[in-house]
Amino acid sequence: MIGRPGRYISTLMDRLESMRIFVKVVESGSFTGAAARLRVSPGMASEHAKALEERLGTRLLNRTTRKLSLTETGRAYYERSTRILADLDEAEQAASDLQATPRGELRVNASPSFGILQLAPAISDFSAQFPEVSVDLMLSDRMVALIDEGFDLAVRCEPLPDSSLIARPIAPVRLVICAAPSYLDRHGTPRTPADLASHNCLTLTGSPHFAKWFLPGDAGDFGDVSPSGNLRSNSGGVLKHAALAGHGLVCLPTYITADELRSGRLVSVLDDYPTPTFMLRALYPSNRHLSAKVRGFVDFLAKRFGKPSLWAHPEQASAASVSKDAQRPLE
Repeated sequence: MIGRPGRYISTLMDRLESMRIFVKVVESGSFTGAAARLRVSPGMASEHAKALEERLGTRLLNRTTRKLSLTETGRAYYERSTRILADLDEAEQAASDLQATPRGELRVNASPSFGILQLAPAISDFSAQFPEVSVDLMLSDRMVALIDEGFDLAVRCEPLPDSSLIARPIAPVRLVICAAPSYLDRHGTPRTPADLASHNCLTLTGSPHFAKWFLPGDAGDFGDVSPSGNLRSNSGGVLKHAALAGHGLVCLPTYITADELRSGRLVSVLDDYPTPTFMLRALYPSNRHLSAKVRGFVDFLAKRFGKPSLWAHPEQASAASVSKDAQRPLE
């Protein structure tokens, strides 16, 4: 058998098929009845029974023109076969149930800012819904090698690093340049991208994807601006706190700054020069038999973040709130 696995598997499958047909013949009382239940021809059912007897070297069925009956050996073989086939069906059902119900360990990678601010609360809700899944979340600036490092999936905005990965869109991600009102009161509001040169710009390190600020140029294309300032960090949360303290301008995804933009503690600038929109995606290895835990988690994220997001256009919500307050009569 060694060295010829294909033939061995084929022989094993033939034996199981002959066993299954034999059991159906006994239960139906005829080759015709068994053939109808199994959707094969009566001749094929008869050939399988004959092949089974030849391989075993004994008669299993007494055949007459009126009926079929089991020999003593045939009865013993029938009883053992029904147990074997029942065990096989039970094993297949158990495997199918495992595939249908999310369970097991799920290893996830994400960027630190998104992981802490958005993914952590999402995982808490996911765990409440699917308590049989344990989540191992690792946060990193770099995009990990999923297969080599043993991850089930990553949730990232960066360009696809490996064409063999499946990339499912989850939600659009916008970048907004913003600052605290106190900073703008002291240093003025930039009106064009060129004005950034005279401002203290707080910049992200770690991820080259967000290291430069992309703004539309005169020709309608996006040009990259290399901002400079006296604070750099690989944490968007650190830069947001510095911006809130009036330390300078910052360019961050709105999933980091949505609440502050909505409340007015941060104010967007250069709104006439919108930054490009990126796509938040779930990345996972191509696999025809996608596990239930991965499928369930990706579907959960798509449902949670794919709808009109609370962090889609928070600066517009803030402007609308200010407009309503301005129209409200004095009390």
